[in-house]
Amino acid sequence: MTKAMRIHEYGGPEVLRWEDVELGAPGAGEVLVRHGAVGLNFIDVYMRTGAYPQPALPAGIGLEAAGLAEALGPGVTDLALGDRVAYAAPPPGAYAEARLMPAAKLVKIPEGVTDNQAAAMMLKGMTAEYLLHRTYAVKPGDTILFHAAAGGVGLIACQWARHLGATVIGTVSTAEKAALAAAHGCDHPIIVGPDGFTEQVRELTGGAGVRVVYDSIGKDSFEGSLDCLAPRGMMVSFGQSSGPVPDFNIAGLASRGSLFLTRPSVMTYTAGREDLEASAAALFDVVAAGHVRIEINQTYALADAVQAHTDLEARKTTGSTVLLPG
Repeated sequence: MTKAMRIHEYGGPEVLRWEDVELGAPGAGEVLVRHGAVGLNFIDVYMRTGAYPQPALPAGIGLEAAGLAEALGPGVTDLALGDRVAYAAPPPGAYAEARLMPAAKLVKIPEGVTDNQAAAMMLKGMTAEYLLHRTYAVKPGDTILFHAAAGGVGLIACQWARHLGATVIGTVSTAEKAALAAAHGCDHPIIVGPDGFTEQVRELTGGAGVRVVYDSIGKDSFEGSLDCLAPRGMMVSFGQSSGPVPDFNIAGLASRGSLFLTRPSVMTYTAGREDLEASAAALFDVVAAGHVRIEINQTYALADAVQAHTDLEARKTTGSTVLLPG
């Protein structure tokens, strides 16, 4: 038996329930992971609200955690009891004191990285890795626009993009978040007000526009983001914190300069074992080298996930947040 936060219906933070869950022995290819820390991500909100429906209810939520390999199922040969492991992968259910996970989805945590850091960096950091290296390969001299620059993915991505030689423009909602983004590699933080951000981006680029926009906001920023792009630029829509993007006539991509549009997912980019290991290794390497700092700005008890979700949706959090089971 273990404690876990689950949902029995979709809705606001109040639908989260802290309850007992039966936990059996690991089956073939599985590992029983005792969590030391659980990552908080906006995708957890999508699961809770039903924007990303679960196969059945009740259901666990959460995709990211770190801890100890406490028991190994038959056929698990790449891990040993007591190994420190982390993951950012389905199936959902990370909001738990312990759980069973496929061994193929786990990576070993290197020395010098704590459970809290690993839980804070895996999903956000591997998202930044695939966005900056594989969806659009950021090059020295590129000017990019990254929305929610003071968020968990944003703070990592701004630092990483600066390390790659890019000029980073980022959007934020407050002066405090602008200062935070600037301290983490964002060259030009823009506080988004009633007039939006497009004109400011155009001014900063001398009217040329940016090579790529990374947009996790969705509905409220989609059209403006397209108008920030240079001809043949790429619009990367990887989230929808303000709601789904409305139906869009793709002819608008041509009229704005033969733009590219993609809707990627970290789960696709890390689905294969080789891709997962490479993405995690790239993340751990850039952190170990000091090019990217992983800063945990909020911690909550896992049992207090209702408050964590409330604060996340109210945009009261910055950077990374972890939930602590103990």
